[in-house]
Amino acid sequence: MFRLAVIIAAKGGTTADITVGDLLESLDIEYSLRGERRLGSAAFRVLRELGVFGPGVPTLREITGNGQLAVEELVDRYLIACRPIRDLLVDYLKERQPALDYSTRRGEVYHLAKSFWVDLEQHHPGIASLRLDQAAATAWKQRLQTRTKKIATDDGQRIEVTVERLNYHDTLATVRAFYLDLAQWTLEDPARWGPWVAPSPVSQHDLDRRKATRRRKARMDARTRERLLVLPALVRSTYQHRKEAETLLAAGRQAEPGQEFAAVGQTLIRTHRPHATPDNIWATDPVTGRQRLLNREENHAFWAWAIIEVLRLTGIRIEEMLELSHHSLVQYRPPTTAEIVPLLQIAPSKTDIERLLVVGPELANVLSTIICRRTRERGPGKISVKLECATVRR
Repeated sequence: MFRLAVIIAAKGGTTADITVGDLLESLDIEYSLRGERRLGSAAFRVLRELGVFGPGVPTLREITGNGQLAVEELVDRYLIACRPIRDLLVDYLKERQPALDYSTRRGEVYHLAKSFWVDLEQHHPGIASLRLDQAAATAWKQRLQTRTKKIATDDGQRIEVTVERLNYHDTLATVRAFYLDLAQWTLEDPARWGPWVAPSPVSQHDLDRRKATRRRKARMDARTRERLLVLPALVRSTYQHRKEAETLLAAGRQAEPGQEFAAVGQTLIRTHRPHATPDNIWATDPVTGRQRLLNREENHAFWAWAIIEVLRLTGIRIEEMLELSHHSLVQYRPPTTAEIVPLLQIAPSKTDIERLLVVGPELANVLSTIICRRTRERGPGKISVKLECATVRR
């Protein structure tokens, strides 16, 4: 409604007079002013479904999206100087195209064109053969393995340091597969692929990932150790933020429109918005004049606390947490005792293994709080939904 009102105010007429160009122009102006692309699919969809644009108008995604680029367009983005090599890469990728999805195809173009051949042309001008001498191949692999990075020192100066590139093994594997494919295809079509067969500059030894895997594991463990030091502060902060948001929302509900109220050290004025949803509590900060929707702030604070607590107390991954619902809570009664053990069922994810976790008292309290909240919002019998993850503000 806001976008349509802006267009009518600027262009005149009524809603029925809005054209596709008017809406696209407003989106472009928003982008030029804000510096970020805002989604206008809701306004476009409403006008399209009402028939304002007329019959046969595609969706906004189809109009603004570039779609999938052809292999030639993907390769030509990297401006390869040697035309025969460019044509070879295009033919090779077209030959493999039926077995690759678009994302994988883009990755292979980047590895072969940008990371491999364009790099060789920059350091060896005029190169036109896949047969590389030992010095050129070694130098290319060394450049691929490291990159320069600017970091800030303790005194505020920015210096360049050389660090290891994390995904260089992917480029090495793609280049080796390229050379081996050419050699294999030569047996079937020697006239087409035979002139390009050459020894691969990447050996099987170059693809050994054991050392890289150990270093990656060490980096992950180091990040975990660093973050564990601030985990107690994060838990206290999110719990306090949740309680403050609840207190502020409760105080706002008790205030009348236009009345000033104070809670948790903040003074706000209940805003009178007759056209807003009755359950929404709007308030104005008298110092900054900013409008605040207290319901949304409390909702974000609650789900931030719930997400952090569930992840902290279970150790599960985010994608596993997203699959949790009240059906994930199961009970187990040991055959030798009458005690009931609460369990949390974790759906198969990365490891493709279903797990059952024992629910401790602290985790039981968190899950109970989440289920009680969903029961209040939806009513009894309507809580079979996934654990919601609202936007968590950093």
